[in-house]
Amino acid sequence: MISGKRRWMKFFLVICLLPIYSASAQLTIEITGGVEAAQPIAIVPFGAAEGGIPPVDMAAIIGADLARTGHFRPMPTRDMLDMPTTREEVDFRDWSLLGMNNLVIGRIEPDPTGYRVSFSLFDVFRGTELAGSSLVSTKSGMRQTAHRIADDIYEKLTGQPGVAATRIAYITSTGSGDNLTVTLRVADADGYNPQTIVSSAEPLMSPAWSPDGRRLAYVSFENKRAAIYIQELSSGRRELVAGHPGINGSPAFSPDGTRLAMTLSKDGNPDIYSLNLLSRELTRLTDHYAIDTEPSWSPDGQSIIFTSDRGGSPQIYRMAATGGAAERISREGNYNGRASYAPDGRSIVMVTRVNGAFRIGVLDPARGVTRLLSRGDLDESPSFAPNGAMVIYAAIHGGRGVLETASVEGGGSQRLTQDSGQVREPAWSPLRR
Repeated sequence: MISGKRRWMKFFLVICLLPIYSASAQLTIEITGGVEAAQPIAIVPFGAAEGGIPPVDMAAIIGADLARTGHFRPMPTRDMLDMPTTREEVDFRDWSLLGMNNLVIGRIEPDPTGYRVSFSLFDVFRGTELAGSSLVSTKSGMRQTAHRIADDIYEKLTGQPGVAATRIAYITSTGSGDNLTVTLRVADADGYNPQTIVSSAEPLMSPAWSPDGRRLAYVSFENKRAAIYIQELSSGRRELVAGHPGINGSPAFSPDGTRLAMTLSKDGNPDIYSLNLLSRELTRLTDHYAIDTEPSWSPDGQSIIFTSDRGGSPQIYRMAATGGAAERISREGNYNGRASYAPDGRSIVMVTRVNGAFRIGVLDPARGVTRLLSRGDLDESPSFAPNGAMVIYAAIHGGRGVLETASVEGGGSQRLTQDSGQVREPAWSPLRR
């Protein structure tokens, strides 16, 4: 009989087997696939008044943001016949002959706080303005302003919120043995502006965002045993919320941010618990001889899905958020784990084993059918983008841990790498408020 602790470790051996190298701070994004019917769009370099020359290329950032979604194909600047910056300078016939569906122009003016950035989005064939606004930005905030403009354009053209202005949390590892350094970092969704939240000589695991995007829960082994912390990003203040004997793992915030689901083994086998973050009342939700782990809340907060081997192999189960009877919802394959809901609650992303390889799949719980998103051998830790259009996950490429994204609809994909070192366990932030 395999002990509960050994079986738990077997569940997560895939994480611990990643080799370790030195790492750099900046993530680099490579677009590896696009949607075949991507819409052509022209984003003209923004005009700048005297004193309004920005520290970044706004049009290039907006174009890159839209290209990474897989749904847009920005026109190379070198192919543009002219570069208008005002409505009066636009000749829609030229852009129509170039095959553009949409056109974006903009202008940057000096402002007492830094810059004022104005943009307009046009329908080329109708010759009408679809969207436009004027935003004030500091010098250091210009990249974020460009992301916000990209999100406005994306939402206007697709009907879905954009995610260029969101962030990702992830774990990096450098060195080995006594020189091991593990960090929890947060970066913009395009890999820029990385910030180290925690640095440790011991493992860090399982970052999870609070619903307001202001805090991260994570597992740290800094005292030679697992403990769960919650840390405020703005102040750096953190709090120990679970340091029981045995396993403290897999934290997950409830949609209203008042509770934290987690896996604890303090009473025997690993089970699912819920901690009320206001009263500090801890409630045991499962009580089974099997391993119950990796809890994740439904978007309405009424149920929790989790991984359990109670049926003989790791599978996804669902129960009420208050605990009680659990039903198995994954039916295909002999390994399914690390599941979480799409923002609309209609599908579930998870790790599934196919012919010995660990892939990322999207499960339709109503039909019990899984559709594969990834093609690697050791893909893990999937996380939905907050608009549900993409999934980010950890993979192995060239012998190193990298992050990859895949479009849920298929086609669009990208890879986020460092010059060296390991990147793993990504978590996509909520939409910025």
